[in-house]
Amino acid sequence: MNTPKPPAPTPLTYRDAGVDIDAGNAVVERIKPLVRRSYRPEVMGGLGGFGALFDLSGKYREPVLVSGTDGVGTKLKLAQQLGRHDTIGIDLVGMCVNDVLVQGAEPLFFLDYFATGKLDVDTTVAVVGGIARGCELAGCALIGGETAEMPDMYPPGEYDLAGFTVGAVEKSDLLDGRKVRAGDVLLGIASSGPHSNGYSLIRRIYDRAGRPAELDLGGVRLVDALMAPTALYVKPVLELLRGDQGAAIHAMAHITGGGLTENIIRVIPDGLGLDIEASAIVLPPVFDWLQREGAVPREEMWRTFNCGIGFVLVIAAEAVAAVATELQRLGLAHRAIGEVVATTGAARVRIA
Repeated sequence: MNTPKPPAPTPLTYRDAGVDIDAGNAVVERIKPLVRRSYRPEVMGGLGGFGALFDLSGKYREPVLVSGTDGVGTKLKLAQQLGRHDTIGIDLVGMCVNDVLVQGAEPLFFLDYFATGKLDVDTTVAVVGGIARGCELAGCALIGGETAEMPDMYPPGEYDLAGFTVGAVEKSDLLDGRKVRAGDVLLGIASSGPHSNGYSLIRRIYDRAGRPAELDLGGVRLVDALMAPTALYVKPVLELLRGDQGAAIHAMAHITGGGLTENIIRVIPDGLGLDIEASAIVLPPVFDWLQREGAVPREEMWRTFNCGIGFVLVIAAEAVAAVATELQRLGLAHRAIGEVVATTGAARVRIA
């Protein structure tokens, strides 16, 4: 008796498993011109190689490389909820390049990681286009990245982002806090909004308020204020550092997660502390709405959000007027928010 053979299995392809190589290729072709606009003369080769090349020869005498990596937190959830994918990439770049800028470094190049369950070409191009635009605004080259399509890892319509940047600074110009002295003044440079921090709390407040996207905040819709991309401080601050007042800048801080109370202190040596004037922290409309709608205590605002101050310069007291003049010329709104003071033991912050 002959036993019948089992039916042959249906042939499967990578696309059947949920990965569309053709869609990935379409993304690469559409982003190529966007990426090329971010290139610097030091970039070698083009997009699509196994490794990205960047020529440092002749640019620095004693280069110190400064690297940084970050994401955009749960602002990504809000972007996906609203279908606003074109500026979240600017946030990604800003969170990384503003960090390496703190030590006086010029961001040289950037790499991104984009992961999703099913690749949507238009969404992916919008996101990577924003990354390329952010790199262009910051003067660094988008020289590589990874677009990963991973079925079953992410719900439909969702994706994740991460970024990585490398900058460089002359060893003699490195800002590491050693120059900070008691009496130095804190100059706060305005943020463009919440940037990419505190969005787990922001989304909770926004949802509890009924998602009032069209609410007017002094001529700006709430949804636009919440989604405003992170300010990129690189070009104007580097110009300031390289100018006549550069030596007066003793340290800098990027105000990210941890807000005002936990970021500036990171660049202040032991034996010194910070006195910040509460009256100098004037909440822009979006932060004022968040505080009122969420009944968020003042101290919680200070340790969660930038509260309108995205970047801080620690400068010699005698140079305040000259640095302020330069900041005005560079188009950076700013105000004095406090000073460095002598203390004992570990550095501390007092806001009063």
